[in-house]
Amino acid sequence: MGIKDRRTKLLLSLLFMSSSMYSAVVFNDDICRIFDLTLNRKTISTLDSLQKDGFIVAKSDGSTDSISYMLTDAGLDEVALNFPFFRFINNVWDGKWRILSYEIPEKKRELRDRLRRDVSSWGLGPWHRSFWLTPHPIIPWLKKRISDKEIEIYVQAFESDHTFGNKEILIEKVWQKSLIEKKYRALFKSWHSTLSTNQDKIDKLQLVVKDYVSILKDDPGLPKELLGDSWIGFEALNLFREIRNILLTEPTPVQA
Repeated sequence: MGIKDRRTKLLLSLLFMSSSMYSAVVFNDDICRIFDLTLNRKTISTLDSLQKDGFIVAKSDGSTDSISYMLTDAGLDEVALNFPFFRFINNVWDGKWRILSYEIPEKKRELRDRLRRDVSSWGLGPWHRSFWLTPHPIIPWLKKRISDKEIEIYVQAFESDHTFGNKEILIEKVWQKSLIEKKYRALFKSWHSTLSTNQDKIDKLQLVVKDYVSILKDDPGLPKELLGDSWIGFEALNLFREIRNILLTEPTPVQA
């Protein structure tokens, strides 16, 4: 599915497979197969770590075979650091813009590249040279990443209201909204092709998830206050849930 980090993969699998945002999920054979997971010692240890961090909670009826897990609010925030699309699904945007500015000398290029990697999935878009813009409340995470580090003296961050100007033009310039929309339309075609094959239903869902994860990495997760309720990204989420429900409830064909 294009994700190597085990923690991220587990959190995303809970979000994707929940019938609602915070319903419990059992890591059965099908779900492990869809997300390329194995319930070995490392995975169990990672699940324990996620519980200690408060990102998930475990539920059990007393049997080790029926342990289920569910995301917490903190877990959803953690997912949103890598996939910002999900931050405003349940949360209302506060109307504030966050601006990140940095002037890092060329001789410290490694610091600059590291900062870009650290914040690349936070829904930030390039406004001007060394000025990055996002509606996401990323300041606490930014402070944590740079506090007491060498890079701190080169970074400034601001929170602001949008006073005037055409927001549509701003969104297109900073995040290339029209390009993201084209990617979603290509995703729909890919899903249609996958569903039209004679593959096993779990193999189909694995491909659907893989394609969806790929585009979610590029989606900055702008709130509906900026995009409108009919934004194609919201349509994609609803369609994914429909596909998931159909494929997980379809009877498995009997092998001849």
